[in-house]
Order: sequence, then C-alpha cells, then structure tokens
Amino acid sequence: MWMRVNSKKTPSWLWHAINHDNGDVIAFVLGNRGHNMIWKLLDLLDTLNLNINMVYSDNNFAYHDIIHSNILTTGKKNTQKIERKHLTFRTRLKRLSRKTICYSKSFDMHSIVVSLLIHHLEFLYMLF
Repeated sequence: MWMRVNSKKTPSWLWHAINHDNGDVIAFVLGNRGHNMIWKLLDLLDTLNLNINMVYSDNNFAYHDIIHSNILTTGKKNTQKIERKHLTFRTRLKRLSRKTICYSKSFDMHSIVVSLLIHHLEFLYMLF
C-alpha cells in the first residue's frame, strides 16, 4: 500500500503480512519499495516462528529476488483480503487517501499514526 509523506515526490509503502485464512495482520513495516523493507518484514516473521508455505503478492521485483518461486504466487486473485484492508485503512485515516490535502510532513509522525491505526484496528480487537 503506498501513501505520500511530505510531498507527491516522496511515496512511502506499507508492507504487511496477513494470515490468508482469517485476514489478521501478522506483521508490518513502513518504508520504500526496495529489498531492505522486505528483509525487515521477513525478519519480523522469522521472530514469530511461523511456517510460511505460500506467499501471495503483487508483481514487485523485490519479491521475485528474495522469495523462492515455489512458494510465491503473484496476481490479483489471491490479494483481495489485503486490498480490502487497504480500503479500510484509507477510509479510517484521511492521510492515507490518494486525493486529499491531508498528509504527513515527517516520516516519523507518519509511521506513528499508521502504526497506531493498525494496532487499534487489528491487535486491539483481538484482545476482546
């Protein structure tokens, strides 16, 4: 999921992993669209000791370079749940909308606000 920070020329990306069975967010990172962000996300997933046997993604080059092709599936067919989460995030937080005058001026504040939104929507409701 992409969003803008400070100007139209500085996009930021939300990388997150969800459980494909129930749609729960497992881990997320914010940053650019390069290899270092997918390594951070994979490191977070490794700390959870999950047995990942399938990865569904868009056609980003970083996935193809890092994740083995036998567990990687690209395309829109299996990414509906994550796209639905994107719509929920954009609806709940105005600065994530594509055509808006609301935006984050600093990456630090942007990551704090997006992290609070995800924690509130995903992890807080899991407790009750």
